[in-house]
Amino acid sequence: MNDPIRRAAPAVALVLLAAAGTFALTMGARQSMGLFLGPINSATGLGIASISLAFAFGQLWWGLTQPFAGMVADRIGAGRVLLAGVLLVALGTALIPFMTSTAGLVLAIGVLAAGGAGMAGPSVLMSATMRLVPLEKRGLATGIVNAGGSFGQFVFAPIAQGITAVAGWAASLQSLALITLLALPAAWVLRGSHAAAAAAAGATAKPLSTGEAIRQAFADRSYRLLAAGFFVCGFHVAFIATHLPGVVASCQLPPAVGAWALAVIGLFNIVGSFAMGWAVGRWRMKSLLSLVYATRALAVLAFLLAPKTEAVVLLFAAVMGLTFLSTVPPTAGLVAKFFGPANMATLFGFVMLAHQVGGFLGAWLGGKAFEASGNYDWMWIADILLAAGAALVHLPIRENALPPRAVVAA
Repeated sequence: MNDPIRRAAPAVALVLLAAAGTFALTMGARQSMGLFLGPINSATGLGIASISLAFAFGQLWWGLTQPFAGMVADRIGAGRVLLAGVLLVALGTALIPFMTSTAGLVLAIGVLAAGGAGMAGPSVLMSATMRLVPLEKRGLATGIVNAGGSFGQFVFAPIAQGITAVAGWAASLQSLALITLLALPAAWVLRGSHAAAAAAAGATAKPLSTGEAIRQAFADRSYRLLAAGFFVCGFHVAFIATHLPGVVASCQLPPAVGAWALAVIGLFNIVGSFAMGWAVGRWRMKSLLSLVYATRALAVLAFLLAPKTEAVVLLFAAVMGLTFLSTVPPTAGLVAKFFGPANMATLFGFVMLAHQVGGFLGAWLGGKAFEASGNYDWMWIADILLAAGAALVHLPIRENALPPRAVVAA
């Protein structure tokens, strides 16, 4: 009885290492890009708003790729999708220093790097993890994978800042591109699809087609409310990841504070992700999401009113880190609970698309607001209002599973 369990443990650990490691490398590279906004502007003279457009398009494209990457992964397997995604992240990141126009930056940052990160992003990684991990461990597993992205941000931001200080921002981006390639072996570990797994298990129930699953999901009010809340999450995450170094600079604080603020967000996000992975098996996921968004609203309000010192910035980063990506495990868990794992990558991909539409607006409007007013105050106010709205939006969600005949076969 114990021997099979002991033999299975390394396989589960390997799956979690592959998924969390991939998310760490791709998310770490993406979430460190805000450190290069100023240097890119100094080198190209394009203006903060124009460069923010490239970052904003990256947020949108990262989301747009996820449902389609999920469809491919659900049908032919996650391995090939992840392989292509990691290579595109490395290529796009390496090309950024050679781009001197807005269109070039949109291509490198927005299409290649962000698109690759979307292909190797949460929808495919979470789906592959749920397929390969036992049911009773899925809540904690999603928290561990999510923590991987946080760990990547914690590690990459200081590394990027340190290389920039020693060798310049271009060399720093080239280094990040090479480090990202360490995720390539994960494509082999996470290979396979839900369809193949179901066939191997001898499943007799015919899973819904992709089109049927999408129509069923969008007809469900709870799914739409969940996507609306995740839109707000994207707005917060993209605005802070892109513009927090600019906020620090506008407060006349040293640039290193911006890098450490991003690192602190990543560090405390690890704590938040593990805690949320543990909590989703014990409390209602919609209630946890409401609590996270309410906490964000209060944290931003306190930061807006507080004096902007190094200690205040780092404390704010710590609080935001606890909530930064902790929305992912309960959101992914609700999608799986509503519709089953067979089309998980596709349906969670559409929720991620809503997240990234919010991300596009958060990154782009942050640059527009700063150019118009010289500060980010209006963006912080929008953050507070949206977070309060998201806390309320999750309350009507019906968390109970759909009737048996409507649940997609695993």
